[in-house]
Amino acid sequence: MKSRSKGGAVMTSHLTLGSCRRWCALALALAFMAGAAPAGAGVSVKVSPATLTVAQGAQFDLDLAVSPAGSNFNGFDVTVSYDPAALTLVPLAPTSLQQGCLMTGTCSIACGNTFHHFAAAGDSAAISDVLLCNLVSLTGPGQVYKLRFTASNTDQITQVRIRRATFYNAGLFVNPVTTADATITIGSTVGVGPASSPAALRLAAEPNPARGSLVFALEADAAGEQRLVIHDLAGRLVRVVEQGWRAEGSRRVAWDGRDSAGVQVPAGIYLATFGAGDRSARIRVAMVR
Repeated sequence: MKSRSKGGAVMTSHLTLGSCRRWCALALALAFMAGAAPAGAGVSVKVSPATLTVAQGAQFDLDLAVSPAGSNFNGFDVTVSYDPAALTLVPLAPTSLQQGCLMTGTCSIACGNTFHHFAAAGDSAAISDVLLCNLVSLTGPGQVYKLRFTASNTDQITQVRIRRATFYNAGLFVNPVTTADATITIGSTVGVGPASSPAALRLAAEPNPARGSLVFALEADAAGEQRLVIHDLAGRLVRVVEQGWRAEGSRRVAWDGRDSAGVQVPAGIYLATFGAGDRSARIRVAMVR
């Protein structure tokens, strides 16, 4: 069947969702009757590579991979989270291209028939992938999924985390499931640019995403007129957090999550800009409720 969208979630399958419920149940039941029971080793899933350095604005891929010597499985649900101020998720088209070679059969005994569900949110991606292959289950090592990101234009270190992971085999949970995250360094050690002075402004926010309020870490290499402002994604000014003459060096500035009228801003993505003279640094911050 062709990919289709329903309720904002992208779904890719060779079957309809209704058909999948019938065939998934049949496939899992057959596997169970064949004696496929989960082994005691569990499943270890990680974001790979564990460390990666990329240039500002670069596009790159990360794998979800299972390690060797684990229990058999024939499906999983995984939620991956990331900082939207540092990384932008880039779904592939069709999203079935994100399925790993273990699930598609490119590097495994899988038949290539799956039920695949992918949904992206502001700071996370939820993935479900189930084999519809009679009496087939898998084990590591190998790739089960792939995600593509674009790095921000601000030097920083960020992480891509596995927020939740559940694996199944023959209709039973596979336990334990252990996870490992990845650390991404943006711009810090990549390449040599044209002869110029080093980047003079630094801007970071924590926590990010934030609930209600957050703190900005600012750094400038020279004294002068400085300004920290918040805009929404439509470019509308939300709040001038700070403006005036400031000394060089580092400092921290709090934002209470309110606009210029003192009203708490809605949940969403906002742009924070730290300016000094004709220079500026910008990051995205996510407000959640």
